[in-house]
Amino acid sequence: MASTFTRLAALAAILSLGLTPSLAQERAETSALEMGAGGRPVGQAWSRSPVYAEHGMAATAHPLASQVAVDVLQRGGSAVDAAIAANAALGLMEPTGNGIGGDLFAIVWDPETQQLYGLNASGRSPMGRSYADLRSALGDADSIPPFGHLPVSVPGTVDGWFELHGRFGRLPMADILAPAIDYAENGHPVSPVIAYYLERNLARFEERLDMIGEFDNARATYFADGAPEAGEMFRNPDLANTLRMIAEGGRNAFYEGEIARTIDAYMRRIGGDLRLEDFAAHRSEWVAPGCVEYRDGYELCELPPNGQGFAALQMVNILRNVDLTQWPRGSAEVLHYITEAKRLAFEDLARFYADPAFADIPVEGLLSEEYGRRRFAEIDATRANPAFQPGDPRLEGEGDTTYLTVADSSGMMVSLIQSNYRGMGSGLVADGLGFMFQDRGELFSLDPDHPNVYAPGKRPFHTIIPAFVMRNGAPHMSFGLMGGGMQPQGHVQVLINMVDYGMNVQEAGDAARLNHDGGRQPTQDLEGTGAELLGTLHVEPGISEETIERLRAMGHNVEVVENGVMFGGYQAIIRDPETGVYSGATEMRKDGQALGY
Repeated sequence: MASTFTRLAALAAILSLGLTPSLAQERAETSALEMGAGGRPVGQAWSRSPVYAEHGMAATAHPLASQVAVDVLQRGGSAVDAAIAANAALGLMEPTGNGIGGDLFAIVWDPETQQLYGLNASGRSPMGRSYADLRSALGDADSIPPFGHLPVSVPGTVDGWFELHGRFGRLPMADILAPAIDYAENGHPVSPVIAYYLERNLARFEERLDMIGEFDNARATYFADGAPEAGEMFRNPDLANTLRMIAEGGRNAFYEGEIARTIDAYMRRIGGDLRLEDFAAHRSEWVAPGCVEYRDGYELCELPPNGQGFAALQMVNILRNVDLTQWPRGSAEVLHYITEAKRLAFEDLARFYADPAFADIPVEGLLSEEYGRRRFAEIDATRANPAFQPGDPRLEGEGDTTYLTVADSSGMMVSLIQSNYRGMGSGLVADGLGFMFQDRGELFSLDPDHPNVYAPGKRPFHTIIPAFVMRNGAPHMSFGLMGGGMQPQGHVQVLINMVDYGMNVQEAGDAARLNHDGGRQPTQDLEGTGAELLGTLHVEPGISEETIERLRAMGHNVEVVENGVMFGGYQAIIRDPETGVYSGATEMRKDGQALGY
């Protein structure tokens, strides 16, 4: 029989999610008796302690990558050095989410200049392929496919590393990349969640071999004996050689040298359009993060389009017009307001967000308090609106991803996200290079009138977004959450958990989430043809049956999803402004670990 304390702890945890006493008692008994749950002396029974450290910290989706980052910090590297080292290791260890065939975005707090810096290291479409060429290649298809060479754009990650390192790095790049090279050469044991995703990706690739075209290289690199299993040693000597060339030759080795020439030859062989000239022309862009205050001095900061980060800011702008604390965190009312705010923000996302070099985006209007109030006024407190539309922000007069965060002893904090997009990417691996190309170009629209329409040399709409929180003008939290369209709504849910409901950095990530999917998309025409505008509200099992039934009665299409896959993966680091002590977290939905010293 479970102890009284254990049952009370489980009961308290579930009540915090908005359950009725009878359901809470039933689930407490299930948790304590059938699942063998233990009790905790402090905090919520469904979460564990945050990690605290004084000098530096890393939180990544793989324990070995977190260790790599901390080792770099202890050798005198900056938070940026450590973030690059961890990202390089994750490209090997978590190829289901990222790699040097993908793009990168980052936010850096620099204590020396007391500023936030944003980096957009996303790549562009082939300059030699016109819109007419693409339509001809697609035939009767009405969208860009997720696999093969058509969705491949220039990988921006390596240039992003060198841009970050050039401004904030301390150690030589050869030293930073050495741990990833060593693991790629000698192997590492595959972790459980990544093994699960490898198996899923292989099954998906096998179903689309005709679309991919050339898959022998990818099979030899990742799946020579089928999908690697948890605990199995995995090596990628081709990637080790590629990283060694980058370490020795710098970014030019990737964009102008042997690597770029190998990619050019491979693309010509398989009928792809990327060329050496596309790589040579690529450059990252430093951008100014946008910030919106939620309440009590907490400001959420995100990067501007072509990414979707400003959708999170639009949600904050809408939700600050209602006091959510009048209801429990897991209540139907709170989930209803979050969902409707997300739907409104994503209507605008689908209409306006694109590469700003090709589109006039009304950023000032989208993030204004006035527009947030107008959009909030469209929410019915008692019922879901079945057909929200994009707003008019003019003022008078949904992949897979990795997220990591690192902080150092100087106070520098790095929020970095990197991805190949859909799963592992396009299914294409160039001869002997050991990494897969992203399929980010799938996210272009084919509507000639849409801001996000395909064009040569253009960056597609992007889902991956790092985040940062300022508090009363000081750096507070570097954080992010993986998973396509989950990311903006996940950022906002974490912020609400902390600011409105007092959760610590670990609890805020472990708490049950919602993920609304559906509605108008940035890949569709401006009318949203084919869109089911109400969409589906997915919730995790920690949301009570009573809440679910009330949401359905309010008009939401609610589905409970058991396995956590679609709810993202969260990492975060908070800095105490008085002591400088860091607290970090990484959550149960991934294999990751927060580690400090």
